[in-house]
Amino acid sequence: MSRARADEEEYWHSSKFRAFTFDDEDDELSQLKESKRAVNSLRDIVDDDDDDLEKVSWSGEPVGSISWSIKETASSSSSLEGRDTSQQKGSSSYAALPKQVSSYSLSSLFKGEVPHMCFPSGVSKRNYVTLCKSFHSLFLLWQDYSNDWSPRDTVRRMQRGKVCSLERFRSLQDKLVLLDEAVAGHDGNVITAVLIFLKRTLRREVLFRELEVRQVALCHLIHFLKETGEQKLLLDLLRFLDRTEEVALSQYREHLNIQDVEKKREFLKGCIGLPFSAEDISHIQDHYTLLERQIIIEANDRHLAMAGQSEIFRKYPRKASILNMPLVTTLFYSCFYHYTEAEPLLAMNWLGYTKKKAPIGFHRVVEILQRNNAPVQVLQEYVRLVEDVETRLNLATKYKCHDVVIDTYRDLKDRIQLMAYKCKVERGSAEEEKINSLLSNMQIRWKN
Repeated sequence: MSRARADEEEYWHSSKFRAFTFDDEDDELSQLKESKRAVNSLRDIVDDDDDDLEKVSWSGEPVGSISWSIKETASSSSSLEGRDTSQQKGSSSYAALPKQVSSYSLSSLFKGEVPHMCFPSGVSKRNYVTLCKSFHSLFLLWQDYSNDWSPRDTVRRMQRGKVCSLERFRSLQDKLVLLDEAVAGHDGNVITAVLIFLKRTLRREVLFRELEVRQVALCHLIHFLKETGEQKLLLDLLRFLDRTEEVALSQYREHLNIQDVEKKREFLKGCIGLPFSAEDISHIQDHYTLLERQIIIEANDRHLAMAGQSEIFRKYPRKASILNMPLVTTLFYSCFYHYTEAEPLLAMNWLGYTKKKAPIGFHRVVEILQRNNAPVQVLQEYVRLVEDVETRLNLATKYKCHDVVIDTYRDLKDRIQLMAYKCKVERGSAEEEKINSLLSNMQIRWKN
């Protein structure tokens, strides 16, 4: 009875089929099946190698295929078990067979080390190794991306073009250390990248307070906000820094986004009250006055052109609107279509007299005329209209309007300056004779 039971156990132990087990250890058969699934999933992305010849076994299966490898391994394993169990006949205890360690592992796949691996048909070893190395490179990139780098190392890696995750810097102290390291690296791209991260992860009040003591980073952020058009955040930052003039200029730039002319005029009118510098406020006023004049001219000329009442508009039709045009274009337009009209430059005072008036200032009219090669006689006429004496003398001297300089010194009764200017005119010229006549005039009471 006991012998029959021993024979029965021997039969089951020597069978070429293994009993089902819940053991989670990686045996050779399960690893080969896993390799089969991995290789089959790569067939669509691996180029075929036409040079490889397919070998077929006696059973008709390709030699080197996964199914052939599984059968060969299973048969060799079963034969090995049969030999071992036959040597242990009569033994009352059963010793577990040592499991053969597989040469196939994920690490070997990543490293491209496949010395004894069988490849499916249509897949060459060279292509398979290349693909495994690519997977290994991707794995290294992911591992490199997810490592816990210090702020200094993170900045250095960003300078080398490496992709780094900044999300690991959670505390305010870590973020500020990262920003200081970026500034110390003197790389504008890295500084901007860190500032974008801080802008997204910090409250505005905290960000503005910390940037106030970091002027380099602050300048980078202001420039970045101007380039990206984040106007609201930029204005909040400038107000926090109490930079009133920059706030005013930033608000003034908003007129570029206003298409309606009437709304733009009202907007510019409101900008006049902003805290600009003395020089800037004059430009804003000139801009507002110019646009206001353009609106009046445009409405009048459009009516004349449509009604056909003006000969010049019939002969030379307008090609474009005058609205929002530069100052030089406006002057050219006015000279071309309204040359005979004196009203644009005339204003009547309370006594009933008229005088020329330029909303942009006659000193700018002179500069525009000079750039367009106006003759000296025309320049002198408009230089005389400059109210500020010092500005008038500078323009007259610069553009060689000698009569204006002589008359100005005469009105100032400055004999010394007039004698000094005599050396700057040509000998025997009409200007020299005029100066000599003034100097010898006994009715002029000179100050010096």
